[in-house]
Amino acid sequence: MHQDNLNIKIIKLVNGDDIVCNLPVAQLGEKSALIRLEKPLQIKFVPQLTARGLKDYVALIKWTCYSNDNIVTIPKDKILTITTATEDMKSNYNKIARNYHLIESNGMPGMVSGTKNVPIDDEEEIEIDDSIEALKTELDRLKIKKTIH
Repeated sequence: MHQDNLNIKIIKLVNGDDIVCNLPVAQLGEKSALIRLEKPLQIKFVPQLTARGLKDYVALIKWTCYSNDNIVTIPKDKILTITTATEDMKSNYNKIARNYHLIESNGMPGMVSGTKNVPIDDEEEIEIDDSIEALKTELDRLKIKKTIH
């Protein structure tokens, strides 16, 4: 196993966010109410309407907007679970985390689909936005409107 992959974890927070990060060995101590996360990326599911139907893509985006900090400290009581990331997620995380300092604070470094990192360009982003709008329109069309008397 590659050394980079040893402490890559998926952290589920009480607010529902899923974070993939390196969990540094050097923590603040067992009695501390805080835990340190290195290069945290939020896992976002992005729906895309395809010819075969709806497909989810996974986007890894910078979790700490407007900060260049590589290490983020959070309260332990805000964590529901910590699990080990799959090998595919570890690989994708490492590809993006290598350039963590280059990620714009509100930018999306790339899309992850299955086992490979697929960078998106402007045309693909427009296509995704159009697919989301088409999906919203279809969902609105299917809604049954109820009148309360």
